[in-house]
Amino acid sequence: MQVKAVIYDCDGVMFDSFEANLAFYAKVLENFGLALDRGDTETMRILHTYSNRDVMEYLFAGDPRREEAIRLAGTIDYRELVPLMRMEAGFRETLEQLRSRVSLAVCTNRSTSMELVLETFGLKDYFGCVMTAARVRNPKPHPEPLHKVLEHFSLTPEEALFVGDSEVDRAAAAAAGVPFVAYRAEYPACRSIYDHREIVSLLS
Repeated sequence: MQVKAVIYDCDGVMFDSFEANLAFYAKVLENFGLALDRGDTETMRILHTYSNRDVMEYLFAGDPRREEAIRLAGTIDYRELVPLMRMEAGFRETLEQLRSRVSLAVCTNRSTSMELVLETFGLKDYFGCVMTAARVRNPKPHPEPLHKVLEHFSLTPEEALFVGDSEVDRAAAAAAGVPFVAYRAEYPACRSIYDHREIVSLLS
């Protein structure tokens, strides 16, 4: 079946945003006298792939200050952190080649910062749908965000590809029935790519 849409995860796919995400949660924790351990691989994985609320519930599990921390996180100005983000090589070039051939979308567990990021990097006009954790009841790995993207474009799951880099992305794609393309990651997928420009040849 012909691919009619390519859907991208944001963090780790469109951008190397690890340092920005780390700085965001470090700011929250510092207000409570806590610190992140960069050597804790499980915590690093969670803060980079799950929604803000899920991360905060993980970081403040059993802590009565959790809701206060969630409110504080909502006050952080992400404009201070965007300069720490780096667009992945070849990404804009790939979007230029794809925009006349397929619909393009973002499906991310970011909540309120996605529009700012797209605007800052001049990517907003490429995407016909931007689905964030704030726009669904159940963020990834639940399939709801991908279902909403498909509904927006009136597509079946087989008519789209979802490009992601985490187990959260893979699970969401599997649950939604959308073919998964693993970006610089080793997960079960219909294709693994290591450069964004490979997606163009995949569609051919």
